[in-house]
Amino acid sequence: MSSRDFLDTNILLCAYSPVDSRKQKIADELVTRAVLGELVISAQVLAEFASVLLHKVSPTKTPDEVKRIVDVLGPISVVVPDGDMVRRAVEAHAAYGIHFYDGMIVAAAERAGCEKIWSEDFNPGQEYFGVTVADPFS
Repeated sequence: MSSRDFLDTNILLCAYSPVDSRKQKIADELVTRAVLGELVISAQVLAEFASVLLHKVSPTKTPDEVKRIVDVLGPISVVVPDGDMVRRAVEAHAAYGIHFYDGMIVAAAERAGCEKIWSEDFNPGQEYFGVTVADPFS
């Protein structure tokens, strides 16, 4: 894959949450760029996003609503995990002290050749294996 930026789950959630209109607008712009092929996500990000919509947001979305949203996101390039990514996530955990699933995000971004992870959950400015985190809302 070419060098693009990576979207973390929280950015997708902000795009589909009317709670903070400023964040929603910024996140929506990033998601639009992703649909246009400028940013990537991972299968993990898509799965976490669907799970939160089904189980944690208030009000929760119906399965049909979630399927429609996932269909809208369909054009986004998705990094699919494999054994090497799991191993790299373990290395990220060991090297940076991050949670394993955050390590999977780092490994997916690295695999996709990304220079940046857009996230408000990681430390802005932190670099993981050459991939730098940026908070689009700060």
